[in-house]
Order: sequence, then C-alpha cells, then structure tokens
Amino acid sequence: MALMQLTVVPMGDSVSVGEFVADFQRQLALEGVKYSLNDMGTIIEGEAGELLSLAARLHQMPFAKGVMRVLTQISIDDRRDKQVRLGDKVKSVQARL
Repeated sequence: MALMQLTVVPMGDSVSVGEFVADFQRQLALEGVKYSLNDMGTIIEGEAGELLSLAARLHQMPFAKGVMRVLTQISIDDRRDKQVRLGDKVKSVQARL
C-alpha cells in the first residue's frame, strides 16, 4: 500500500481554487478511495500504479472546465517492507511526543 500527496493547481485568472478542490473531493468519494484533505493538498491511499492513474485523471479535470494551465505536484511513499495506511505516520509521531 502506498500514500500519495497530490496538489492540483488550476492556473488562470482566479486565485481561488476551492471549487476545483471540492470537485476533486467529490471525484475521490465516487472512486471509493481512502483520502484526507489537508491545507496544502490531499493524501490518498492505494496501490502505486492506481495512484498514478488517479493523479492523471484528477490532473485532467480542470482542463475539462476550460482551464488552460494546470500545475500538479505528486509525492508517493511506496513502502514494500510494511503496510502503511492513511494516518499511520501521524500516529507514529504522536506516540513519540
């Protein structure tokens, strides 16, 4: 299991991206993936290949609404030595405090 942090930024005339973020969250819910929204992006849990495919689909969404430029940032933590789930890293740090 892998974790992906994804930030998709539609670039254009408006500085507000809230409506796009809401669209992404609705799509993630429809796809049935585990995810968590944070102030700088969304963390999504899944298999690495599926996450990359999902990132590509989400990257295309603003273009479908007429946006002409999109900046997408992807970070994937794909551990093979143990299962990592959404929230595990936070719990690990909190246990150390």
